[in-house]
Amino acid sequence: MTVSLGYACINQTLADQKISCNRGMIKRTFQSRGADYAADLALHNVKSLLKIIQWNAENSVYVYRMTSCLFPWMSEYEFGDLHNFSEIADMLDRAGRFAMSTGQRLSFHPGQFCVLASPTDSVVDATIAELDKHAEIMDWMGLPDTPESKINIHLGGAYGDRDAAMMRFCKSFQRLGATTKSRLTVENDDKPSMYSVKMLYDGIYQRINIPIVFDSHHFSLGPQDQSYRDAFYLARSTWGDVKQICHHSNSRKLYDDPTARALAHSDYLHTPFENFGEPVDVVLECKAKEQALLKYREDFK
Repeated sequence: MTVSLGYACINQTLADQKISCNRGMIKRTFQSRGADYAADLALHNVKSLLKIIQWNAENSVYVYRMTSCLFPWMSEYEFGDLHNFSEIADMLDRAGRFAMSTGQRLSFHPGQFCVLASPTDSVVDATIAELDKHAEIMDWMGLPDTPESKINIHLGGAYGDRDAAMMRFCKSFQRLGATTKSRLTVENDDKPSMYSVKMLYDGIYQRINIPIVFDSHHFSLGPQDQSYRDAFYLARSTWGDVKQICHHSNSRKLYDDPTARALAHSDYLHTPFENFGEPVDVVLECKAKEQALLKYREDFK
């Protein structure tokens, strides 16, 4: 098989059984109940993470993006200060060892507020802290400190000057922790005003040598400065000895709901991912999560 399929964060089959690894709370609740409550939620989440990884193994799923919500408000405390962290650390270790033993590739995709290219110092400072926390979780899990266990982000904005923004990204990158830098990847965008694979190759990869994640849906909506095939292979050239990973989704507006935004994801996949026969891992970004993956297997055998 040249393509290994994965999905992101929520497992709907298990969520129906009250197994979910993204239990959180609003800021007001955190302020009133504090890190002890965050620790209790985190323990629930990492226990659920192990169950999801076990479900993946039982269903021959080898690519999985973990939620960034494992630790609610994690930038507000140190993991080691949590009252139950020894138990949490044990669960993270068990989840990581099980994933590795069953050949699963785990990753993170922190949210849109992680912006290394921001011209605002406080935003960059918060981004660095958040990304380093993601790497720390992976370290506790014993996952490879390479793009095999990627922490994937977008550049974050052009701010009227793409070149200046890419230079800021590269400068901020140098402030990240060692195992954050060694896992970081960057992804092409879904707006014509943002960043294509070619732009990221010239402005980011050539400077700091981090891999580019090719997103097929974003390619269809982003800057049209090269063909799909050329963009795919240019991104592929940045992965070196690590297996390339891509994202695939379809437009909700095109297939499910004509009133939806074009960039919104459909529930299921209506087109196969074109990989030109190359070995790749593909995260399917669909509202139906693992159900979409199982249907994709049947639809595109």
